[in-house]
Amino acid sequence: MAAKEHLQAQISALPHKPGVYKYFDDEGIIYVGKAIDLRKRVSSYFTKQDHNKKTQQLVRNIKRIEFTIVDSESDAFLLENNLIKQHQPKYNILLKDGKTYPYLCLTNERFPRLIPTRNKINDGSRYYGPYANGTALNVLLELIRALYPLRTCNFNLSPQNVAVGKFKVCLEYHLGNCKGPCENHEDEARYNGYIQQIRNIFNGDLRVPKQYFREQMTAAAQDMQYELAHQFKVKLDKIEAFQVKSTIVSATLTNIDVFAIASNEKSAFITYLKVMNGSIILTQSLEVQKKLDEEDAEILAPLVMQMRQEFESESREILTNVAIELPLPGVTVSVPQIGDKRKLIELALKNVLYARKEKESMNDRSKDVNEVRIMETIKKDLRLTELPKHIECFDNSNFQGDNPVAAMVCFRNAKPSKKDYRHYHIKTVIGPNDFDSMYEVVSRRYRRLVDEGASLPQARHRRRWQRPASMAVKALKDLNLWGQMAVIGIAKRLEEIYVPNDPLPLYIDKKSESLRLFQRMRDEVHRFGITFHRSRRDAATLKTELTDVKGLGPITADKLLNKFKSVKKIRELTEAELIAEVGKAKTKVLQSYFAENDAPAPPPPRQ
Repeated sequence: MAAKEHLQAQISALPHKPGVYKYFDDEGIIYVGKAIDLRKRVSSYFTKQDHNKKTQQLVRNIKRIEFTIVDSESDAFLLENNLIKQHQPKYNILLKDGKTYPYLCLTNERFPRLIPTRNKINDGSRYYGPYANGTALNVLLELIRALYPLRTCNFNLSPQNVAVGKFKVCLEYHLGNCKGPCENHEDEARYNGYIQQIRNIFNGDLRVPKQYFREQMTAAAQDMQYELAHQFKVKLDKIEAFQVKSTIVSATLTNIDVFAIASNEKSAFITYLKVMNGSIILTQSLEVQKKLDEEDAEILAPLVMQMRQEFESESREILTNVAIELPLPGVTVSVPQIGDKRKLIELALKNVLYARKEKESMNDRSKDVNEVRIMETIKKDLRLTELPKHIECFDNSNFQGDNPVAAMVCFRNAKPSKKDYRHYHIKTVIGPNDFDSMYEVVSRRYRRLVDEGASLPQARHRRRWQRPASMAVKALKDLNLWGQMAVIGIAKRLEEIYVPNDPLPLYIDKKSESLRLFQRMRDEVHRFGITFHRSRRDAATLKTELTDVKGLGPITADKLLNKFKSVKKIRELTEAELIAEVGKAKTKVLQSYFAENDAPAPPPPRQ
């Protein structure tokens, strides 16, 4: 696809350097891309001939090009990501989800608190997360609060305030959920020990808290404080239960990001697993809509950058199921083939394939529900005794009686069944007679179905209700099929529904799904029939001199005319050239025809 002159001038001015380019239409930015070589990348949009339709549409809409030069491919990657989020171009994969994820925050204060939040403040507090969903956050928060007596109040527990008795213990103290640091009942060093164990849990290392509660349980039992020992035993069981629910992949794997992608024609599905200390501490799956039929590697690379940024990953190793290149210094990207790392990829891939299958099944179920609802509506509106799973619609077409044809479209389960569409040449009717044409077509259609033992439709639809529809009823009666299917017609102007033997129309709500389906069938049969009629009419009117040559078929005539463009040039061909094109027999036929028609006329007789 060649570039327009003003665009070609802009492309020629692009440098051979890394950067980001922006395509504009009349309304603004429509696409943002990155490139190692700006001129080569941008010019490829206009020189390659194998672009898909979506990319061709993008190129047609480009009115202006802008670019920004950067120092490296890594900078281009980051700038592209930021520009897509800022401008949200319609042809880019959606890297623009502005939602925030929740964190668990250990506050930077004396006797730190653990609180959920979505806002990160640079006040020295330690934030853990973000968590892909609130459920995972709440499970972890409840576990920690059950294990450790952390305070929940927001008092300023400075030594001075506590010393002067500024605060009083609350209900949490009396319930045993807090040890009362506000009245100096809690030892600060012991409290800080709880905080250190909580940090270990957040990092996926449960060995330290497990060892602590085991030692406390043993010590309490030796001192014959059995109730206290039981309390520690309950907490140890909670950690064990939490660890069982966590997916342990390998004790040797730590700080790894795992990504898997699978796609179909419209969407791509990505699963992200974050592994720390041998455990999967975070999982996230998402679906993105394809814009330009991108390959999986093209989609996955920017999404890896985005998800690592959103979930604040500092892993130095990334595993994927497709090979991608990321400009991340010090970070290795690989596609493992064996071992524990391959098992991680298989786990991620299993999740992403399940997500894709579930989405496709959901769409199929939604379609099935819609179809049943539409058929139920038709059944109710037309007062039928069964669901109209099979509906057929007929229409005639001719031009002042010439080239008369008919068409039938078939809908099964409220959807077009194009394999059952039929064209008909009108054989027994001469002139513009829609009445007898409809009788012929309906008779032929249902006589054949009866002879073949095929199922009959529950409803038969005529594009307009006039005498032709009554002729259809007559045809069904003559075939002894009357009463075995419902027959309706739809008027042209007011969209009323007519049924046989009732002079008054049936008015269906204009917004009804029944009427919309009938209108769709009417438009479809008209399109299908008029296309067939036009092709016949064109074939009947498109004739040349070669058409009249006896012994020369239309295919051979078309072949010669397509190649040589005129009969005059065909006349000028040598015998050898004609034989090479159509063979000896047809060459002899042509030469005989040309000789006969090119012979001079005999002189008139003398008076």
